[in-house]
Amino acid sequence: MGATRFGTLLRHWRTLRGLSQLALATEAGISTRHLSFLETGRAQPSREMVLLLAGMLGVPDTDQNAFLVCAGYAPRASVEPVPLPQVEDVSRALDFILSQQEPYPALVVDAQSNILSMNRGARQTFGLFYGPGAGCGPLNASRTVFDPGGLRPYIANWDRLARGILRSIVHEAAATGNEQLIELRDELLAYPGVPARWRTLDPLPPGPMLASFHLKKGDMSLAFLTTMTSLIGAQDATIPSIRIKYFFPADAATEQFARRLSAEPAHVA
Repeated sequence: MGATRFGTLLRHWRTLRGLSQLALATEAGISTRHLSFLETGRAQPSREMVLLLAGMLGVPDTDQNAFLVCAGYAPRASVEPVPLPQVEDVSRALDFILSQQEPYPALVVDAQSNILSMNRGARQTFGLFYGPGAGCGPLNASRTVFDPGGLRPYIANWDRLARGILRSIVHEAAATGNEQLIELRDELLAYPGVPARWRTLDPLPPGPMLASFHLKKGDMSLAFLTTMTSLIGAQDATIPSIRIKYFFPADAATEQFARRLSAEPAHVA
């Protein structure tokens, strides 16, 4: 199962970068046959091969950990660890905030929307849509909205939600010049089905603080209102910007669903 998940992730990033199997295999110094076997799950990559291919594809550090986990290896430690006392204090505060949001979903993300942690409500709810791949699904909250292999197929109001997310990223990238945000902006625009008109978006002010998020899968329909707050900003240079994304039920049916789901055993990815 691990090799199959890794292969799916590898093929996703290769396609996203516009590379053929031959081009990537040549750059990595392996045969096209071996790369094909890695993508189909017929071959198990070594840890070194996982990191080599991730580097060749320009995968951000946070998502390289997803490569490792999907291939069955432990993630790498942060290259710039925060001093332990601060980590403990921040982690304790975040755990408390996430627990207070139960049974409704909540995520902790960084300035580039990379998911750092989530509460049980988020794991239970979004696990229903990711299915078996939840353990190594997209680790970026913005990317999963645009990725056809993420939550995108299940977002009923995708056009409005995605455009609002992109507008916020464009605005912040223009205001800060952050290279990672600029790279994320370009990556989101490169996904299939993104309207061509979005490619010329001006750095408009971000959308409303409260956004609608509707998920549909078969007969299941969930409606949330989402908002985000910043816990730690640039004023503390030793700790990266941390934001909490909250999902509140937008109707009685979603509220009742979330409460029923919270009473069930945790889903195992």
